Amino acid sequence: MPTNNRGQSYSYRSSGSNSQGSHYCSRDYGSSASNPNSYHYSNSRDGSYHYSNPDGSTYHNDGKGGSTYNPPSGESGGKK
Repeated sequence: MPTNNRGQSYSYRSSGSNSQGSHYCSRDYGSSASNPNSYHYSNSRDGSYHYSNPDGSTYHNDGKGGSTYNPPSGESGGKK
C-alpha cells in the first residue's frame, strides 16, 4: 500500500483528467483519518490546484499568487 509524505497509508479510489486541463485524484485513508476520502485536483491551463487532506485541512492555490489554507478543526489559518 502506498504512503504519503507523512507516512500515512492510503489506497487509490479514482483519478482522471479531462480536455480542459484538469486532473483529479481521490485517496482512501481509512476510517481512522479525520477526512478518509481525501482528494486533490489541479488545472494545467490556469495553474490552480486544491487539496483536501486526510487531517481535515484544505489548501487552495488560485494559480495567480493567491492561496488559502484552512486548517483542521480548532486551528487557525487563512489567506497568504
